[in-house]
Amino acid sequence: MSDPAQPPPSLLDELRAKSDVLRERVSASRKPVEEALQDIDQRLWKAFRWLDEALDHLEVIRPIVARRFQLGNILTIAQPRFDRGFVSFRKRSLAGLELLDHIEMFYRLVGSEPIVLRVNPGGATAIEERLRASTLQFQYQTEQDDKRVVRYGLFHVQPVISASVRLQPDYHRQVIDVTLRNVDRFESVSLEFPPDKISEPVLENLVQFLLGEANTFLHRAPLAGFHARRDHQPLTEKARQRA
Repeated sequence: MSDPAQPPPSLLDELRAKSDVLRERVSASRKPVEEALQDIDQRLWKAFRWLDEALDHLEVIRPIVARRFQLGNILTIAQPRFDRGFVSFRKRSLAGLELLDHIEMFYRLVGSEPIVLRVNPGGATAIEERLRASTLQFQYQTEQDDKRVVRYGLFHVQPVISASVRLQPDYHRQVIDVTLRNVDRFESVSLEFPPDKISEPVLENLVQFLLGEANTFLHRAPLAGFHARRDHQPLTEKARQRA
């Protein structure tokens, strides 16, 4: 029974009480989501630190990579040496949190000697397109006969392979897309990992893969599906089985 001496709550008091209840409900519902986002972020930071240290050691050791990088029937770079690399990151704001947008490892491999391609001038444009797509650095010049007629085109190609590994989280779907570019071939491959699979054993498999020691990393996760970004160029399943 209400106290007649007690004044009724004001409209503002009623609104305040109702809004406090709703705020508590929203906060309780958001907590699991925020924890999931922060878990992905923390796993990526651990991966960043692990890869950063691994690259420091590889720069000192400069191991030979047991791979053959073949660009169609144009050229082959066999057993290049690890040269140098670094890891970068970018942050973003999401759901009121400051989270990693991605981390990316860049590195380069160097072949033993420059490559010279002597080709028919009519086919030079197609070869130039393939070289640019592979990110190989090159210079082109023509070779003329005594009558100043162009007989051949010469490509002077630097045997330097620029490679990268990008880990980009999709916080809404709670997966991490891993894109490999020029890691074991002149192509891009996208894999899709659950966040809890980005662990030290998987990172060890990644380094073993880029050194050509084992292909276990390719089988750690499925290829990215139709939701993959347009710049990804995943291998076909048949090509993956050959890896």
